[in-house]
Amino acid sequence: MITTRARGLANLQMGATTLGVGIFFWVYAEFIMRYVPVVRLSREVNLLPYFLCVIGGMALSRRGLGQMAVRFHLLDFGDAARLAGRQVGLMAVFIFTMMFATQDRSISRLFLGTFLAWSWFGLMVVNARLPRMLARMVFQRGHHLPTLFIGRVSAFARLEDWIANKEPLGIHPVGLLSDDPEAAGSASPFVPVLGRLSDLPRVLTERPVGQVVLLGLPATDDEARAVIDICQEQGCRLLIHNNLAERYTHPLVPTVEEGRHFYTLQEEPLEDPLNRLVKRVYDVAIALPVVTLVLPPLCAWVWTMQRMQAPGPLFHARERRGQRGRIFRMLKFRSMRVGPENAAAEAKQATAEDERIFPFGRLLRRRSLDEFPQFWNVLCGDMSVVGPRPYMPLLDEEFRQQTRGYRTRHLVKPGITGLAQSLGYRGEILEKEMLNRRVYWDVYYITHWSVWLDLQITARTLWQIVRPPSTAY
Repeated sequence: MITTRARGLANLQMGATTLGVGIFFWVYAEFIMRYVPVVRLSREVNLLPYFLCVIGGMALSRRGLGQMAVRFHLLDFGDAARLAGRQVGLMAVFIFTMMFATQDRSISRLFLGTFLAWSWFGLMVVNARLPRMLARMVFQRGHHLPTLFIGRVSAFARLEDWIANKEPLGIHPVGLLSDDPEAAGSASPFVPVLGRLSDLPRVLTERPVGQVVLLGLPATDDEARAVIDICQEQGCRLLIHNNLAERYTHPLVPTVEEGRHFYTLQEEPLEDPLNRLVKRVYDVAIALPVVTLVLPPLCAWVWTMQRMQAPGPLFHARERRGQRGRIFRMLKFRSMRVGPENAAAEAKQATAEDERIFPFGRLLRRRSLDEFPQFWNVLCGDMSVVGPRPYMPLLDEEFRQQTRGYRTRHLVKPGITGLAQSLGYRGEILEKEMLNRRVYWDVYYITHWSVWLDLQITARTLWQIVRPPSTAY
């Protein structure tokens, strides 16, 4: 019910904005033709195909909104700007595809460009303001949904922010039923405590309740059946809050397999074969030019400086733990002086004033140039351009023991750079919280992967080569 209202509101808003942009297209064209002669737009130009491209782009932007649709009434200007960018981007793709496909030279590029720019600004403002206005208009008093909550007082307190966010959709809390011993004497700033679970038939009879929300999964089948029967008898909607994540102390993701419902620990976009193909194409498109054009002269420069300051092998090739825990040999330019092979010494993290690093090696590490040979690992399929950074097996095991959920990082290929590194989490790990933050962002990347996220991380990493963060050494 609540989700249906939210999606309906999103559909109304998208329909209104599509109509508004369509009208703006013709009004703006008329304004340009009448009052802006510097823009060469004549009445002989056939604007109808471009109008249809505008409508098509707006219509297509409705697809794939995902979680944004259920919180349309809460969009801030940042969300509104991103949505406007998506809408205008799709319009531009349609428009310029039409232009180049038809080789139309009569249409003014300046008109189209300024139209898209003004559309983005207008859509940003409308996306931020219109949903709230529509919510007030659509979900007025006659469409309020008086809601009764059943469960523990503590569970209700954890949902108070969610309840407040849903009030614009007409959700109106009327009371709480709880079997908690302390519930009778407790007071909530939101709703009064109306009694115990056994009082449900009485409360539904005395009060105009339109929806009942169970704040947790019922303890027994008999309790669940009783609540369902009472709600059906009174013609009342029932919503059951899934509190398994709280009981298992880990977020759970619902999934449906052949009509059977399961829960998993996290979303994994890269389990989609198409997404994996897109990511592999992205990796090869970046790694191949680097390996063929950048790496050879870089190798010559690094080899020359190594001869002068710290003779030894060009590359530092050591074992790392990658996807599914598989061991592979990762390449780096050697940035330390050659010493006897020692697993414990190898596992020691580099520090800011590490004496093992020779002067040119310090430059390589600070500018991340020592990582460039890993583009060869990318071509070989052991690594990706973007992903969680791999660690030596000894460190990997140590970190696993220190941090909960650490091995989740092994669900995807390790990367030359990662979300954590692009946010400044680099260098020596001095305390457990630093490791926890890196693992948090690594897992976030795995569960929220997209091409756009890879592009953002790559761009931030390139900037860090120019302006290294203080943690780079």
